Amino acid sequence: MQNYITGRFKQRKCINKVMIGVAILAVIFGLFWLSWIIITLIIKGVPAFSIELFLEKTPGPGEKGGLLNALIGSTQMLVIALLIGAPIGVLAGTYLAEYGRFSKLASMTRFLNDILLSAPSIIIGLFIYSIYVAQVNHFSGWAGALALAVIVIPIVVRTTENMLVLIPNNLREAAISLGCPRWKVITMICYKAVKSGILTGILLAVARIAGETAPLLFTALSNQFISFNMNEPMSNLPVVIYQYAASPFKDWNELAWAGASLITIFVLGLNIFIRFYFSNQKK
Repeated sequence: MQNYITGRFKQRKCINKVMIGVAILAVIFGLFWLSWIIITLIIKGVPAFSIELFLEKTPGPGEKGGLLNALIGSTQMLVIALLIGAPIGVLAGTYLAEYGRFSKLASMTRFLNDILLSAPSIIIGLFIYSIYVAQVNHFSGWAGALALAVIVIPIVVRTTENMLVLIPNNLREAAISLGCPRWKVITMICYKAVKSGILTGILLAVARIAGETAPLLFTALSNQFISFNMNEPMSNLPVVIYQYAASPFKDWNELAWAGASLITIFVLGLNIFIRFYFSNQKK
C-alpha cells in the first residue's frame, strides 16, 4: 500500500512538472512574438518620428508631411464612439446585474451580447454601412463613430455586469433597509464600489477600437485634409496606415510604420496606466 501511494505521488509530481513546463513554454512562445512585433515597430517606426509628424497633414507621393489630419480624425471618432457606447454599455450592464439578472430578457441579452463581442469588426462595419452609409449615400465621421461605438458596447456591458455581480447582496440590503431607493443604491453605493472595474472596461474598450481598420473602411473611409466636419469622409490613423503600408512609395511606408508605432505606444501606455493606477487605488 505504501509503495502504491509513493508511486502515485511520484506520478502526479512528474505530471505536475511536465504541465508547468508546458505552461512556461506557452508563455515564452507568446512573449516571443509580442516582443518581435514591438521591437520591429520601434526599429522601423520610431526613426520616422518628427515634429512634422504631428504638425502636418498626410502628404502626396514624394512630398514631406505628417499624420495630423489622421490623428485629429481618429481622436474625434474615438471620443464620440466612447460618448455613445460607454453610457449604453454601463446602463445595459446595470440592468443585467441589478434588475433582470434571472429574467428571460437578460438571458437573451447576454447571449446576443456574447455574439456581438466575438463578431468580426468588418461585419460591424458592413452593418453600419447598410443601415447608415447606404441610406445617406456618403461616407462620414458619424458612421465611423457609430461603428466603433457598436464595438465598445459589448465590452462595457460585460465588464459592468461582472463587476456589479461581485458586490455582496448584504450591501444592497443594508442600504434598502435604511429607506434608500433602489436607483440611489445603484448610483451611490454599487457604482462607487466597482468604479475602478467599470473604468477599466471602458479604457480597455478604447484600446480595442484605437486600431480598428476594417469598420472604418466601410464608414468613415478617409480624407487627405484636416476636417472637423463629422458629416463627411474623415481621415483616421488605421485607414491611413493600411493605405500607406500597401503603397509603393518609401516615404508613405515610413509614415505607415510611424502611425503603427503611435497606436502601439498608445495601447501599451493605456494598459500600463490602467494596471498601475488601479493597483495604487486598491492600496
